[in-house]
Amino acid sequence: MREVLKLIQERQSARGLFDSERPVTKEDLSQILEAGRWTPTAHNMQNFEIIVVDDKKLLEAIGNIKSSISNTFIRENYQQLSFSEEELLRKKVGLLAAMFPPAWRTPVAKPDKVTHDEMISRFGKAIQTSPTLLIVVYDPRKRAPASEGDFLGIMSLGCAMENMWLMASSLGIGCHVMSVLSADPVEKEVKKTLNIPKHLKIAFAFRLGYPISAPAKYLRVRREVEDFTHHNRFGSKAL
Repeated sequence: MREVLKLIQERQSARGLFDSERPVTKEDLSQILEAGRWTPTAHNMQNFEIIVVDDKKLLEAIGNIKSSISNTFIRENYQQLSFSEEELLRKKVGLLAAMFPPAWRTPVAKPDKVTHDEMISRFGKAIQTSPTLLIVVYDPRKRAPASEGDFLGIMSLGCAMENMWLMASSLGIGCHVMSVLSADPVEKEVKKTLNIPKHLKIAFAFRLGYPISAPAKYLRVRREVEDFTHHNRFGSKAL
């Protein structure tokens, strides 16, 4: 296995289509789930269940569920955009606006219907052509002790995501996190399709598979360590 830090640095979202005829082997899937099993969770609550979906009819049904892009998403996504590589390199956070449709690059415009329908269709096709979809659910009625808003429980779900994502990457398997399945009314239909109990909530889903083409190249930025590190007292940058 590659050096851990290199694996972390090279991890990225596989947003393109996967080869639907090339399945994820049971051995590889077992390793990904084993990585999830050893997730550090608050008070060892292990606050998640994972539904593995590889039945093509179920994947088609999930991909056919109608979804939408909210104005809230467009407005708040806009705040994270840079409109040139120079701007993104200067900010060191966020994404290039060019990664999104023109109608999404403004804080006020509503999604253009044609573009919107195309994007939703793309999400559906991405799910339908994925050999495996992992859906991670949790019980919002439970929380880590004295954790306001179950912050520690939600953080634990993020650890599960990272563990499985890194394992998939180490195995050469493409991974794409999809939050669209956790949004109403999509979540309601997914839960109905997969017989997920009503009291459980979808945290996120993973598409797993092998991309049919090389991933699109885009500028990736991170703050430097000294940008977010403080020594002994906040504001003291010398380390």
